[in-house]
Amino acid sequence: MSTQTQATDATSSTLEAIDRFNEAFNRHDVDAITNNMTDDCVFESTYPPPDGIRHEGQDPVRGAWNDLFAASPDARFDAEEIVPAGDRCTVRWIYRYTGDDGRVHHLRGVDVFRVRDGKVAEKFSYVKG
Repeated sequence: MSTQTQATDATSSTLEAIDRFNEAFNRHDVDAITNNMTDDCVFESTYPPPDGIRHEGQDPVRGAWNDLFAASPDARFDAEEIVPAGDRCTVRWIYRYTGDDGRVHHLRGVDVFRVRDGKVAEKFSYVKG
């Protein structure tokens, strides 16, 4: 297999993993999200500013998703641009949620993913200040 074919296959696998992850995220399906992540996964959140919190491993990452969805039960993540390259992927997104004031708010940001064996191994999130 040529190097270019291997890179194309890796990019396709990465994009498929990111699509599965994003779909599960918008369903707020924590089981599906974590099943699509490696056992040694890492998630760096955006909250609290400025640097968020680093969560390492299935249980801490699962807890972060449960907390996020409990705090924002109607939240929706929409990818505005997805740029896969080998085992990495950058996703520019907008995240909409209803605030305590009853109004819809949004954040814009970027996630940097690394995929290994068809699952998300790293998700580093950054928001626009």
